Amino acid sequence: MVTSIEARSGELTPAEVAQTLAQGFANVALDGGRALVIIPDGTRTAPIPLLFALLGATLGARVAALDYLIALGTHPPMAEEAIDALVGVSAAERARRYPGVRIFNHQWDHPDQLARIGVISRDEATALSDGLLTEEIPVTLNRLLLDYDHIIICGPVFPHEVAGFSGGAKYLFPGVAGPDIINFTHWLGALVTSMATIGVKDTPVRRVIHRAAAFVPCPITCVALVIHGSDFQGLYIGSYEEAFAAAADQSARLNIIYKPHPFRSVLSAPAERYDDLWTAAKAMYKTEPVVADGGEVIIYAPHISEVSYTHGALIDEVGYHVRDYFLGQWPRFAQVPGMILAHSTHVRGAGTYDVASGVERPRIQVTLATSIPAERCARINLGYRDYRTLDPRDWTGREDDGLLLVEHAGETLYRLREPA
Repeated sequence: MVTSIEARSGELTPAEVAQTLAQGFANVALDGGRALVIIPDGTRTAPIPLLFALLGATLGARVAALDYLIALGTHPPMAEEAIDALVGVSAAERARRYPGVRIFNHQWDHPDQLARIGVISRDEATALSDGLLTEEIPVTLNRLLLDYDHIIICGPVFPHEVAGFSGGAKYLFPGVAGPDIINFTHWLGALVTSMATIGVKDTPVRRVIHRAAAFVPCPITCVALVIHGSDFQGLYIGSYEEAFAAAADQSARLNIIYKPHPFRSVLSAPAERYDDLWTAAKAMYKTEPVVADGGEVIIYAPHISEVSYTHGALIDEVGYHVRDYFLGQWPRFAQVPGMILAHSTHVRGAGTYDVASGVERPRIQVTLATSIPAERCARINLGYRDYRTLDPRDWTGREDDGLLLVEHAGETLYRLREPA
């Protein structure tokens, strides 16, 4: 059963959110136990300050502990100042108002902070992935989860290139997971392709995520949020399957925009909360479906100067390529982590690779108009434009000419409207 509320006009008010949280947790067995809330980092639009305050007010007196774990995936750990901003209170206010509340960064690459909670067998992985991958999956998770009696997942649901939609149990895998399942799910999503995955609720990756979540040894309650722009539009509380599914339905209605025709040039300007290409590449994923064959998406982000603060060296080595470039030369790339290969092909987009000639043919051109130098763009196999030579106004109001400007790109998916 899901407790839910959708905004009737404008957005949800704090009073409506508080009432829904109280209803949603009224019959959840939390009293006297230790609860851990998993929340997104600063790369997601979400009213985390509001939820931090209201979860404290709703649950603080019922539980013996109410702590938080930031679902960083492989993103860098957040500094204390950034964590204060994420939850909307200063360090002094946190110490005064929430003296017993601890907030942890997940660190995927620290084996001592991880615990294996199960294994998805080779046969089951084959079935879940529709035969695309046939290897056993060790299920590793932040070992902090083993210290609590109840897990609360709290985060938004948006169209997503790897899982179809973000949110729900995806905050566990890859949010607070170890590298094995992160690599498996990301490469699986790449094999299916972003174009066939993004904005789809039931995907092979989602099935793997839900199977892995079944190994978590304590109860899980999901608080799924739906955001449109910056407006809080929906709140769903229940199991990670049901709350996620209901939130994904509303997110699909609000966060997918349909266009009547493809565009030859898309200027996609990611929000400034994305501080490297690894995160800002959503500006490509979310617009690729409306770029015409042979067209171009320009990631316009003057504030970005780094490919990836975590994985930059590996990406420099591998570059950006279409999926079949890797599959056609698999012995060369088999030892590269799946998350790297997946990011590479998601950014480069659809295309083909001819093994005999060694010719790669991407469907579209992907160009960076960032502060990443031209030499590095060439090294990683992406186009380069000097952002100072571009004026977004040249793309404004010119959709009939085949030009599209997408501002604050990264969370809204653009698709072509199906023919009548």
